Amino acid sequence: MQKIALIYMGGTFGCIGEPLMPMPEQAFLPLLEKVIPPHLQVECFAAPSIKDSSACTAVDWLQLIQQIQQLQHNNYQYFVIIHGTDTLSYAAATLARFLGDSCHAIITGSQYPLLNIEGNDTREFTDALGNLYLALEQVLKLPAGVYLAFHQQVFHAQTTLKVHTTELDAFTGIPATKECLTSTHQFIVQDDHITQAAQLCVLNLMLQPIPQQQLILQLKNILAAPPQFLVLQGFGTGNIAVNDEILALFEDLYHQNCLIIVSSQVTFGLLDQRYAVSSWMQSARVLINDCHSHADLYAKTLQMYLKYPTHDQRFEHWHHHSH
Repeated sequence: MQKIALIYMGGTFGCIGEPLMPMPEQAFLPLLEKVIPPHLQVECFAAPSIKDSSACTAVDWLQLIQQIQQLQHNNYQYFVIIHGTDTLSYAAATLARFLGDSCHAIITGSQYPLLNIEGNDTREFTDALGNLYLALEQVLKLPAGVYLAFHQQVFHAQTTLKVHTTELDAFTGIPATKECLTSTHQFIVQDDHITQAAQLCVLNLMLQPIPQQQLILQLKNILAAPPQFLVLQGFGTGNIAVNDEILALFEDLYHQNCLIIVSSQVTFGLLDQRYAVSSWMQSARVLINDCHSHADLYAKTLQMYLKYPTHDQRFEHWHHHSH
């Protein structure tokens, strides 16, 4: 029988009380073990970092990946991770980029806690059990790779997006049953990667309909202390109206070791550069988002940041890592 490592990382799933508060993992894990179907061979683990998912960063996910990679050395090949829903898509995409198809992993969470207010029994109405059972069942059936399971659906992890704040049907993405080009290579996480990730700064600017002069002011403010990656979410297929001064600021940002990535605020679909308004992108030193989702773009910037020491190298190799 295949053994599954079930890793608990916090979130609504493990909350109790009113208002909801996380139950300490030492108390929660024995209760979690009680609801696991007896026909499955599952061992429960606490993640290295357990916190509200809105506070999670690359450091937390890299520690989780390192834990999974260590468990792989102990002959675990099947992993189910319980995580909060706020940054579930970011965690999913990061796991996918770093684990590739080296194992079978499904990440899940819930909109309602597993346990009642007192924390002594399962809650009368909850999606936690259904999501957990779905993940445990599907992780043994699906091909190697990373997936997200939620509300009777399983998606390719890199393609997911949270689309509703409170509904049970909270996530969308490309279904696991459909073919999808996703990461296949494993990236072994070392301690120095985790230290380095703490310095990663990705700034995302969703453009609003403002005069170009206002965008120039914003870019000048950013130039004073630039991030390593500046994501500009344009309109439609990534369209941004620029002028010479804006293009000069893009060049200045590049020389300050900041890579600009042009993306779109539209949720689905690839960027399309057939419009004259976008022709500047061919000559400006900007990157085009070629990822499956906004969270996948974050995961890719993290991986490029850790893999290549300079912004020139990250720029040069960007499109070699499209999946």
